[in-house]
This record gives sequence, structure tokens and C-alpha cells, in this order.
Amino acid sequence: MQTPITSNSIEWRDGQPYASAFQDVYFSTDNGLEETKFVFLTQNDLAIRFKNLKNANFTIAETGFGTGLNFLSAWQLWSEHAPSDSCLHFISVEKYPLTVDDISLAQAYWPTLADYSQQLLTQYRQLTPGIHQLSFANGKVTLNLLIGDVSEMLPQIETPVEAWFLDGFSPAKNPDMWSASLFQNMARLSHSLTTFATFTSAGDVRRGLQAVGFQVKKLAGFGKKREMLRGHFIGNVS
Repeated sequence: MQTPITSNSIEWRDGQPYASAFQDVYFSTDNGLEETKFVFLTQNDLAIRFKNLKNANFTIAETGFGTGLNFLSAWQLWSEHAPSDSCLHFISVEKYPLTVDDISLAQAYWPTLADYSQQLLTQYRQLTPGIHQLSFANGKVTLNLLIGDVSEMLPQIETPVEAWFLDGFSPAKNPDMWSASLFQNMARLSHSLTTFATFTSAGDVRRGLQAVGFQVKKLAGFGKKREMLRGHFIGNVS
């Protein structure tokens, strides 16, 4: 039996989770839920895309599962807008998964997501390295948690992706995640309708995405963050 991965570096500061190893917060101290809605749901146009699904699957891939906030928010939006014959597939890579106790404490911050959080917590366990599949909503919502380094886990995925959530710790504090391998695998799994969004506007990230065929737009960020990036895949570049 494999030993669960832990970062051994989670602190609680003023009631909020903080990753001391990366010297970074897990979600905005201004309003984490509203930041998720603005950065990932709105900039990937998910409400209208969910509404327009017709007997189809929609796949979201994420770097950095963290507290599960992005997954819960996307699931809630899907339940509100997607037709009943559609399915949501959410793939998330996480190198250092939170413990059951920590993720439960973090999710208590968002009472509007409580129904979804409770369902996730009934299946969430201390996670070992590898791929873990969780199923919800009578099989219409699937969460694949890839526990390990993104450079090792993403190459195992073959499912085409409709939207990317790039949400690891900041590139300045976690440069290993924001690598050429990440961008190359994004391109491999993307198609002409694939979009992405990320809270960061770092030049290395922008150039890395452009190099593999993403059109990138810089816009005003959420709260105290001056700028962020969004865009879509336009194809391989020479």
C-alpha cells in the first residue's frame, strides 16, 4: 500500500489555509469564491457553453486541485445551466493533496457550495499517488484526481479538454509546475474550441502558451491582482 503524499507545510492563518513551502495562499483572502467565478468560470465562458451542450460531455482540466473550490464551483454552474443529458468530466492534478480534515475546514468557507462539498467529502480520502476517480450525480459528474507531479500525470491523459483552469501556486513560487511540459501537454489535449484561463499574467506563462499554439489575451485581474490571462487554442505553431 502506497503512503499518502503530504506537503507537511499547511498552516492556518486567520482561519485560512496557507502553503508555507510555497509561501502562498490557497485562495484569495479577498473572496476566493468570487475570484474562482471571475477567473475560471467567466473567462472560460462556461455558463453559455454549458447551456449549449447537447447530449455531450464537457471536460475541464485543472492544475492544482487545492481545496477543491474550482471543482465545486464548476459543478454548481453545470448543475444550474447544463441540459440533463450532458455530463461533466473534471480532471485535476495535485502534487500535495490536502488531508480530509484540512479540505473540510477550507470548504466550510463557502456555504453556497455546501451541498456539493458534502458529496465530495463523502468520497474524499487521504490520497495516494496515482489516478483516483470519483463519481457524482448518478454518474453525470466525474472527478479524476491525478495525484503526483504534473509532468508525470498529464501525459497519462488522452481525453480531449474543452477548458483549462491553470491554478497552481504562482509561477514565481512554484516554477516547476509552469513548465514547457505542461504547455505541450495542454496543446496535445486541446482542439479548436478549447479555452484556458489563469490568475497569473507572468511573461513566461504567456510566452509558453503562445509557443504551443494558444492565443493569449491579458486583462484586468480579480481584486488586488492587476492582470490575468485568458485565451483559446488556435493550433500548432512552427
